[in-house]
Amino acid sequence: MKNRKYLLPVLLPLLLAVMTASLCLGSAGLSLRELYEGLSDPSSTAYRILLYARLPRMLGGVLAGASLAVSGALLQNVLNNSLAGPNIIGVNAGAGLGTLIVMAVAPFAVHLMPMAAFGGALLTALFIYAVASVTGASRTTLILSGVAISSVLGAASSCIKTFFPELALSYTTFSIGSLANTSLEQVRWAATYALPALVLAILLSHDMNILALGEETAASLGLPVRAYRFALIVLAAILAGAAVSYGGLIGFVGLLVPHIARILFGGDNRLVVPASALLGAIALLICDLIGRLIFAPFELHVGIVLSVVGGIYFIFLILHRKGGRLS
Repeated sequence: MKNRKYLLPVLLPLLLAVMTASLCLGSAGLSLRELYEGLSDPSSTAYRILLYARLPRMLGGVLAGASLAVSGALLQNVLNNSLAGPNIIGVNAGAGLGTLIVMAVAPFAVHLMPMAAFGGALLTALFIYAVASVTGASRTTLILSGVAISSVLGAASSCIKTFFPELALSYTTFSIGSLANTSLEQVRWAATYALPALVLAILLSHDMNILALGEETAASLGLPVRAYRFALIVLAAILAGAAVSYGGLIGFVGLLVPHIARILFGGDNRLVVPASALLGAIALLICDLIGRLIFAPFELHVGIVLSVVGGIYFIFLILHRKGGRLS
């Protein structure tokens, strides 16, 4: 399809529509008029619903969806593996362990959670990349290594929960993935890390196209391959860590969304990366709305909805992608 870039602006009004729906819909529905009045009248009930519940949840969904989707697009490019994603290869689990440590030793230090999540995600991503580079592991072996690492990191998280039993309830929600208890302060601190990383990822998208040609070709064109791979891994870790720091172990956004972006926009990363950001935000907000409304007034955490959709799609990828290779 020619002129795919013209599809990109279409996603903006769609995102705005889903953001508006996220503010209006829930156990206590708000009309557009009530939404407007709530934003302009601090003394109203609608204002309190928006400020303390709907707005943080909506902004958190946009940031987490965009961050996880772009993180997945970066990891798939670096590893040349369409089955790579921050939750599949253990990056989310590493970020979750870092966040859980802060929750245990400094539960009120909200500003430290994105940093700890980034550290855990980065160490995990670098380990996976080292396995790929040093051993020459196949793409399937790489995914299995990620699953094994996730298991080890999950065991470490369970140990922390054992020694800090007061974390039991919050850890359960965290491990599933949820936007229900998101606060504006959490989103603000996470955005400090995520927004610059999103901008850098878009700026580096042209070089990602060169990197996708293969190491030898990219090097012959003057691209410092190792430096760029390392930079992309760091950006992927920052983005995954920022999302996990408040949203928990939300899965499959980083796997599913980049594929949808490639179906719509082809293999040009200059379009795939920004499209992944927009589609990730849209997808996460829609899944959150489904979880809110399908059994209202009871809620399903967004991680449950994504696990159902993403698990089915992951099986589809395994059956239709030979080895998971991008190129």
